[in-house]
Amino acid sequence: MNDVRHLTDPATDTQTRTAPTPNCLAGVGVIVQDAATGRVLLGLGHNGRWELPGGKVDTGESFEAAGLRELAEETGLSLDASLVRVVGVTLDSGYGLNRISAAVLAPAGNAVAQVMEPDKILRWEWFAPEEIPDALFVPSAAVLRAWRPDLLLPLTDSYVYRTQG
Repeated sequence: MNDVRHLTDPATDTQTRTAPTPNCLAGVGVIVQDAATGRVLLGLGHNGRWELPGGKVDTGESFEAAGLRELAEETGLSLDASLVRVVGVTLDSGYGLNRISAAVLAPAGNAVAQVMEPDKILRWEWFAPEEIPDALFVPSAAVLRAWRPDLLLPLTDSYVYRTQG
């Protein structure tokens, strides 16, 4: 049975459809790739796990816009929006709700990331894709897998949908 409720509208005595109870969170993981070396930017969280820049998609935002906003908020980096593209989508049920995360690829030049949220991230580092640490935040591992399924990354309980060949 779905979770849609119907209420009687007292003014017209007709059934009015109400919105279903929200059960999903939309997020974005930004794969910032150094154009010269191919390295990927990861932040070390206070829990010892590495993660991509990213976060929640705000109402009315595209995945690309959310990725650029989160990237600027977390690293101070401002990248060319015309080069940013969605390369995959992941679906998991972390935290007891459906979580949809877009894998957004954002090529960077000689960018220097700064720790803008020291309560979340200790430092930012660049890693060759083949040298990405195993201690990954689960959504980041899923996003990286959507981008590069050939990489040896920790397994996740995520469905991965690639949008690129």
